[in-house]
Amino acid sequence: MTVTRALTATIVIAIIATGAGCPPLPGKPLEKDRWVVPSQVTDFLQLYAQNCAGCHGADGRLGPSRPLNDPLYLAFAGADVLRQVTAKGAPGTGMPGFAQSAGGNLTDDQIASLVQGMNAQWRRPEDFKNVTLPPYHPESTGDPQRGVAAYQTYCSRCHGADGGGGPSGGSIIDPNYLTLVSDQSLRTTIVAGRPDLGMPDWRGYVTDRPMSAQEISDVAAWLASQRPARVAIYREEAAKVR
Repeated sequence: MTVTRALTATIVIAIIATGAGCPPLPGKPLEKDRWVVPSQVTDFLQLYAQNCAGCHGADGRLGPSRPLNDPLYLAFAGADVLRQVTAKGAPGTGMPGFAQSAGGNLTDDQIASLVQGMNAQWRRPEDFKNVTLPPYHPESTGDPQRGVAAYQTYCSRCHGADGGGGPSGGSIIDPNYLTLVSDQSLRTTIVAGRPDLGMPDWRGYVTDRPMSAQEISDVAAWLASQRPARVAIYREEAAKVR
């Protein structure tokens, strides 16, 4: 009897010792497959896929909205702007605020994870070491009248003399388009371009003649002035709330 008990104990110990190499019991998920409280998810790829990919594309590009997989845009905007826009959104546009404080479902740590992940995955700061980027926020107010002349110099070749569309660019005065974008978005597009659509940045519209900071502000002001009046009023009210 004693020998039988000893043999049984030895078998049990052997099973326990080798159990780590056995497949999981049926119905027991692996650690990586177990459910996690949504607010505790901090993995960048998972957060991005769940919250950003639908508009900005699975790899940060080829989505209906501006590509985020764009080193120039990331350098131009900077981490603080990315954090603010991700958290609070852009009033008057299709970009919502994802932070819980703005009615979204992400914590501050999750917002930080998204911003850090975008920079780690797609930013290339060495590409802009010797480049003086225009300021993200304009240093001076743009003038729509000056913007007309600047537009003719830098933009009309692609978008047409009046902005209604040209041989290699669509209309940028279409009221539907202007309704969906903010003034800052207009400025950002002028500076960073749209590499996914073949649109150059502020340095490439005219050979060896990059746009000045004032010209960028002036063209953005002219484009904003083309919005329908009711949309302009709505944006002013949205800005006050923000």
